[in-house]
Parts: sequence; C-alpha cells; structure tokens
Amino acid sequence: MTSRNGLASLLRPEDSVLVLIDHQPFQLTNLNSHDPHMAVNNATALAKAAKVFGVPTILTSVIADRGGLIFPQITDVFPGQEVIDRTLLNTWQDRKVVDAVKATGRKQLIIAGLFTEICVAMPVIQALGEGWDVTVITDACGAVSVEAHQVAIQRMIAAGANVMTWLALASEWQRDHARTETTAGFVELLKHHAAGSGIAFLWEQQLLNTPVPGKAG
Repeated sequence: MTSRNGLASLLRPEDSVLVLIDHQPFQLTNLNSHDPHMAVNNATALAKAAKVFGVPTILTSVIADRGGLIFPQITDVFPGQEVIDRTLLNTWQDRKVVDAVKATGRKQLIIAGLFTEICVAMPVIQALGEGWDVTVITDACGAVSVEAHQVAIQRMIAAGANVMTWLALASEWQRDHARTETTAGFVELLKHHAAGSGIAFLWEQQLLNTPVPGKAG
C-alpha cells in the first residue's frame, strides 16, 4: 500500500493522470448526495485544473447514445479529444481506458465520476489492487444518496485510496506561489469555480488598486 506520509506522498502534476468517469446527464437524474450544480461545477473545475497544470486527462462515458454525452463544460476544456465510450460499469476493466492511462507513464492516478458507489468505487478498488497510487476527488463525484457516497468513500479508503477535493488537489499541484507559469490559471480557477475565495480575491485586487482618497498618485 502506498504511504500517505511525507513530502513524496503529495501529488505532483508531472506524475499525475486524471480519469473522469461518466459525468453524463442520465447520472444527474438520480444524483442525491450533492447539488447537481455543484457536481457540474466541481467536475469542471477539476478538468480545468488538469488543463492548467498539464495533467493528461482521459474522458470516458458509459453507453453515451442512451445516457447522454459528457457535460459540455468538461468537453469544452478538451476540444476535439476522444471520449472513450464503454459498456462496462467498471472502467478499469476496459482495456482502452487502462492502455490510455498507462501510455502517459504517470503513476499517480486521480479519479472522479458518477456514481461514487459504482463507477468510481469499482475501478479505484481494482487499480489499488494492481499497485496504482489512487486518489479520489470526492466533491467531483456523486451518488444516489449521501449514505451511498459516504459508504463508497469509506470502502475506498479501507482499500488504500487517498481522498481529496478539487481545490485541495489544485493547491497541491500549485504548491508554491512562485510557480508563476501556473499562477494565473490557478487564480482563474478560484475566480470561476471557488466562489468565496475567488470573489474575495477579486475584491482584494479592487481594494489594492483603488487610490486612497485625498492622496496624490
């Protein structure tokens, strides 16, 4: 089992690969663990974070001709990229998906999807058994009930998974404010997808750039 202690256990963009699973309209019809708006927001933020930090991202759906295409907010982040459509509920049993992940050469496997208890838990548990370092982004997932989501997370942690939220992951990838090549993209994520922090940042910038009354520039 991968150690979760020490600096080396933190996630690094150069070692990460992201798999987004079944963020489709059909899944939203019975999503009861999260507000659907937040599920879409968080999954989109996660996709954008991967783009900012240059993390390879595999998009996959299940029977898209009936379940619907992946949310456009996600596919718009990766225009023209193939979405791997499956019949298997367990993504990690689909050879095309696994081969796409392995082709990246990355070892830190990051997964999010709908539903947590089915299409996320199964590949996570299988990949852990095969020796992958797996992280689940819990707030970019969702389940048919709060209980189903929580039990699935407990099950994955027991199997050895690491769990995080999208903002924690983006912050871990950024790690240092001196990484100016990604700072602007990170701030854009905050502005558009982390309302409290993002709007507060804009306010701070407004105050910093407002001349003090009665003082010459």
